[in-house]
Amino acid sequence: MSFGHQSHPCQGQKPSQLLVATLRIGSTLLKLVGPQPSLSGSEGDLLFLLDSSGSVSNYEFSRVKEFIWDLIRPFTFGPNDVQTSIIHISTTPTMEFPFDRYLSSGTVQQAIRDTQQLMGDTNTGKALSYAKEKLFSNEAGARPDVPKVMVWVTDGFSTDDISEPMQLLKDMGVTVFIVSTGRGNYLELSAAASQPPEKHLHFVDVDDLPIITKELQDAISDAVQANRLRAVDITSSSFRLMWPQVLSQETGYYTLEYSPVDDPSRKRTKQVPGAHTTLVLSDLSPETTYQVALIPESNVHYIPPQTTKVTTLAEEISPAQVLISKSKPHSFHVSWAPTPDSVTGYQILYGPLPGNSVELLEVDGSRNGTVVGNLVPNTTYLVTVTAVYKSGQEKSLSAKACTQEGE
Repeated sequence: MSFGHQSHPCQGQKPSQLLVATLRIGSTLLKLVGPQPSLSGSEGDLLFLLDSSGSVSNYEFSRVKEFIWDLIRPFTFGPNDVQTSIIHISTTPTMEFPFDRYLSSGTVQQAIRDTQQLMGDTNTGKALSYAKEKLFSNEAGARPDVPKVMVWVTDGFSTDDISEPMQLLKDMGVTVFIVSTGRGNYLELSAAASQPPEKHLHFVDVDDLPIITKELQDAISDAVQANRLRAVDITSSSFRLMWPQVLSQETGYYTLEYSPVDDPSRKRTKQVPGAHTTLVLSDLSPETTYQVALIPESNVHYIPPQTTKVTTLAEEISPAQVLISKSKPHSFHVSWAPTPDSVTGYQILYGPLPGNSVELLEVDGSRNGTVVGNLVPNTTYLVTVTAVYKSGQEKSLSAKACTQEGE
């Protein structure tokens, strides 16, 4: 069960099915592993971004290694199946082994057991840039035309920026899952994970990792299913389509057709170059199931069309959460979530309590935070964030903030 959508990550429900149960007797932790079905018919490069820095204890690192093996145990490994690798987050990112080195369950398991913690700094942004290179590198054993999946296991902290390199990875079609075993910033991590965060972001204590194994396993399996049209990054108004490459720029193009299942008359058509394997569909209706057909128009031989159905999410209401952080004597940072496409801008009203004076800040609808400055030290402020929608509607949410003492 993903806890990514909870306002308090430590709270969640017990799942109806557990892949691995744990039993603690005294100081001994026993693992009870039941029979697991094999997940065949999958093809993809699966990368684990593993926090190997000094902020992680030896015990936590060993528990995460067990979790990784439990997670990938049912997959079939091979040059035409799943390949996997590990990149360490440390002062300098390091690849533990290339994707094509270990192509059987036994060798993969032993390689994970042999993985040693590097310590050092938590330079996650640098590791993400490194991962982007390796996921598409022949020298690293990666394959050019298979699904790419990355699972980032973190204690929630990074010493450098992750937003830009993570967005580049997702723009290149990588499906990103995040497992936070610490007190990570929900806004930052939900923006970093593939959409929707309810499926791709998990908050869980390191001793409770088995609770999410089955759900995450199924989600990874969906992401690496070979030879089919599929949708990722689903929101209330858009989703990204991905498909295996069956054409090239020289051999043809694709015709893409999509329409609401209950209203085929609203069908839209796009022409896509043959070299492309991904496309974002936007300006869609919330909570609507779309029928999508990808028709290869080959000038060499007939290639059958691929179809899928995709349901958009309910329209996001913003702001659903307002957070105050980085408080100083004369400033603090205000952030909010989510930031749906239907919002054109945000208005931030703030003033001291008690009092009637109010100041206004206006920011673009794509932003999820701003710094409020020129404040009085040791003062309580009322902050109201108002989302202005394209429809003209507005929604507001307030929070109290306190500046620090000092000059």
